[in-house]
Amino acid sequence: MKVIIVGAGRTGRSLVEALAKKNYDITIIDKQKNLVDDITDKYNVSGVVGSGASKDTLMKAGADTADVLIALTPVDEINLLSCMQAKAVGTLRTVARVFQPDFAAERKTLEKEQNIDYIFNPKYDMAEAAALSIGLPGIVRPEGVFGDNMQMITVTVMEGSPLAGKTLINLRKDLDAEILVGTVLREGKLYVPDGYFQIEAGDSIGIAAGIDDIQKILKKIGIIKHSAKKVMMVGGGITAEYLLNMLLEKRKNISLLESDLDRCRELMERYPSVHVAYLEGELSDVLEDEGIGSFDAVVSLTDNDEANLVTSMYAWSKNVPSILTRVEQPGHLKLLHRVNLDITLSPSEISVDKLIRFVHNCEAGDAPNEIEKYCSVADNKAEVLQFTAGDDFTKTGLLFKESSFKLKKNILVASIIRDGELIIPGGNSCIQKGDKVIIVSDKKNHIENLNEIFA
Repeated sequence: MKVIIVGAGRTGRSLVEALAKKNYDITIIDKQKNLVDDITDKYNVSGVVGSGASKDTLMKAGADTADVLIALTPVDEINLLSCMQAKAVGTLRTVARVFQPDFAAERKTLEKEQNIDYIFNPKYDMAEAAALSIGLPGIVRPEGVFGDNMQMITVTVMEGSPLAGKTLINLRKDLDAEILVGTVLREGKLYVPDGYFQIEAGDSIGIAAGIDDIQKILKKIGIIKHSAKKVMMVGGGITAEYLLNMLLEKRKNISLLESDLDRCRELMERYPSVHVAYLEGELSDVLEDEGIGSFDAVVSLTDNDEANLVTSMYAWSKNVPSILTRVEQPGHLKLLHRVNLDITLSPSEISVDKLIRFVHNCEAGDAPNEIEKYCSVADNKAEVLQFTAGDDFTKTGLLFKESSFKLKKNILVASIIRDGELIIPGGNSCIQKGDKVIIVSDKKNHIENLNEIFA
């Protein structure tokens, strides 16, 4: 599969690193020769120096025979033009990153009118990731949302946890909830467990459940004590504004600190129900004055890693239950993880994850029931895949308990979404035409089609 990446910044470089492991035919384009040389020296990829918006440059990179072009320059207009030019010369699928809210708001129109397959906004994506994570402690990691109402999370089972020693059948009975444990990672080994599997301390377990049920389940097993109603946000940029809108829909009580006085005034006018404070002087003093220890969650979203680090460490010292930190530098990530501040938000990591899913979906081609959503879990040893059961699905209406409904090893049907309703399947369940079907599978199975899950 031939992939062209335009832009050799942090996200472009990370994407090259991830895709190079899969032996794709990759070409990187950038105007800065030193960046291209650095990447081509380190990875087995080709490089072209020039503008990704130039048809001549694109042709040198092989855009006329490329399967995918992904435009990741810092300039939205260049990214959009790169995609348009690439499609004009024969590239099959194109992706553009945009930052400006105006372009992001017109995403669907641009995709349709300019024939761009996927336009994404990392600031919105990061806000969405933060909204899913608020209220969760460091031992819980959100993995993704499937359909409109199923969420996958990973929970690390600590010593003394009520989960330790439980079989999955007993766990479901005790919780009295629609829940499925799709993966267990134990000492680096992946298990896709059945109902008799017993959980042990140290396990990292992947749980699938309805979005509205996740908080209730985590309360029942003692991981969270109460919902995060009072949220402090540090940094009032575009990402923060996206997050504000999401949290206000959930009726959260929000305080926001911002170091730009004009931006403070703007946010105060736009969001009268939000307590907006001017962040002036020593950061720790302002956090103390604002009563950081009384908040259920603190989200630090400034563009400065060091400021976010200070905010999160101070929140940790005040025993704030849920702390989210925007971080880009790998060294800072390691520092936070040493003190169990594990919920970190990296724009480049979030973008790379989405782009890998897109490329994976493209690789599936035009096969019936092709992958609609994709998520790596269990330290990249397993994957969660979403399909829609179409006319070619071979087991339509067959009950799961029937002997002919036999799945391959290390595959589970995690859930079915039918007419918007989430179903955690049991023996009397079946898959009907039009159902969205979410599968958990060991990556070694290489599932690309819903019919391929059967033995």
